[in-house]
Amino acid sequence: MMGFSRMGTASQPGSVLLSQSSDMMDLNARLEPLRQKFGLPALAAAVVRGEKIVGQGAVGVRKQGSHEMVTLTDKFHIGSNTKSMTATIAAMLVEEGKLSWQTTLSEVFPEIKTMSAQYQAVTLEQLLSHRSGAPENLDQDALWSRIRAHQGTPTEQRMFLLKNLTAQPPEVSPGTKFIYSNAGVVMAGAMLEKVTGKTWEDLMQKMLFDPLGMTAAGFGAPASPDKVDQPWGHLFLLGKLSPIPPGPGADNPAAIGPAGTVHCSIGDYAKYAAFHLQGANGKGKLLKAETFTKLHTPVSGQDYALGWIAVERDWAGGRALTHAGSNTMFFALIWIAPRKNIAVVVATNLGSDKAFEGCDQTVSALIQD
Repeated sequence: MMGFSRMGTASQPGSVLLSQSSDMMDLNARLEPLRQKFGLPALAAAVVRGEKIVGQGAVGVRKQGSHEMVTLTDKFHIGSNTKSMTATIAAMLVEEGKLSWQTTLSEVFPEIKTMSAQYQAVTLEQLLSHRSGAPENLDQDALWSRIRAHQGTPTEQRMFLLKNLTAQPPEVSPGTKFIYSNAGVVMAGAMLEKVTGKTWEDLMQKMLFDPLGMTAAGFGAPASPDKVDQPWGHLFLLGKLSPIPPGPGADNPAAIGPAGTVHCSIGDYAKYAAFHLQGANGKGKLLKAETFTKLHTPVSGQDYALGWIAVERDWAGGRALTHAGSNTMFFALIWIAPRKNIAVVVATNLGSDKAFEGCDQTVSALIQD
């Protein structure tokens, strides 16, 4: 069920988002026509300039067929945008000297005697840049189903994944090919847990969410069982938009956390965007300027960096950073334009091509000539 990253186009020309006013702009009037056009249950977006959120909005319903409207404080699942957060935590631990970008799996897990020789040499950087040789899918030996059925904590489930996956050679020789791999990022998360003795969830909370004031951030499907207290995810089933009840089927296993289980409000998402926007401009906190550069710079000539896709866009005045994420029931998109000192985040509670198109066009609509 794990969703994948899609790179938005955000191709409309332009250089300035919203107005230059310092007042907060309500985006609802801009969002509602787009929500209706693409048939989205809900749509939320925020625009950042510098360190400030200068516009935000949330329209639509939490659950198709219900009357509970979304609010600015409602939480949306951001899927694979979690990957850059895991890379950010890794960068903090690198700065602390707890490991390096070149630390290998065998150095962190010497007790795993069944690890294949090629996986033993895989580095933290290769895992986070999708150049470890780890597979795109976990279908071999029904490993995906076995992870979901595995009893134990998320940390124990990650170790189960790591031990089983690394017992066989990688799909390709590490460092030779880009293969977008959720499992690779999960293994990176397991490395962070091992060197700190803390869970990935606790590291995220204490090292990222709390310092950035992301008070609504958490993990998994955001709504409570049998309640419409937060947005429900949606799928198209038999051609019909269908809400998915909160519960085990509403998200991927918690073990997959480092690759994509974070949820947050659109405001929290904007705070995270502002954090990386400032870092890209040499004004960041929590990390050194050169560390932000490391996170944002593509590896080995590819577009993918460490949890970010770096692309050239005219409207951005040069390089922009982007990523998309979906657990197939939600969709989220982030764009950062360092040279223009702006960022945009968009989220919806539907995972589909329509969700991708709707979020991408929302970004474009918020870029003004």
